[in-house]
Amino acid sequence: MPPKLPRVLADLGAVSLFAFLYLRENKAKDAQIARLSREENLSNLKLRVSEKKVIPLSSLRGIAQLVICAGPASFITESFNRSEPFTEGLVERGVLVVPLATDGNVPSFEFEESEEAKDITAKRKGLWRLTPIYVTEWTNWLDEQKKLAGVTSDSPVRVGYPPWNAFVAQLPPVKGIWSGLLDGFDGRV
Repeated sequence: MPPKLPRVLADLGAVSLFAFLYLRENKAKDAQIARLSREENLSNLKLRVSEKKVIPLSSLRGIAQLVICAGPASFITESFNRSEPFTEGLVERGVLVVPLATDGNVPSFEFEESEEAKDITAKRKGLWRLTPIYVTEWTNWLDEQKKLAGVTSDSPVRVGYPPWNAFVAQLPPVKGIWSGLLDGFDGRV
């Protein structure tokens, strides 16, 4: 009987190893499915782009870099104010901000209307023009993110204001919608 003991131990070791690897792979697969589900839920959320146009978030895929700025209206207003020095760089990088007020108040965006600031004001309005539609769905999505991050529903997902300078430093500038494959077909080289 003793010669069979090493073989049984080896078999038990192999079964244990395969069970461990299977469970680890299954956990990774479940995490991937959960991430894809969250992304799908996010892509179905609606945004108001203009007075008459509402789009799903997914329609901006590949066109814009979205920053969801969620918190009380005062936090969003301060984030808006802090973004001003970086407006040019953010616009060059295709950044659009989705202000999601979690306290039910409307953030205050004050744009300078002087003739000298006309260009930068237009860019700032474009940067902050998106409005979440069906705020309850947005809030549910945000609460799901907090739950997955292991934070309480009354705490912020991220502490602090958006790092506008880091976005400008790390995101590459975007090219026009017709650049890339069709370069040169417009008569320019």
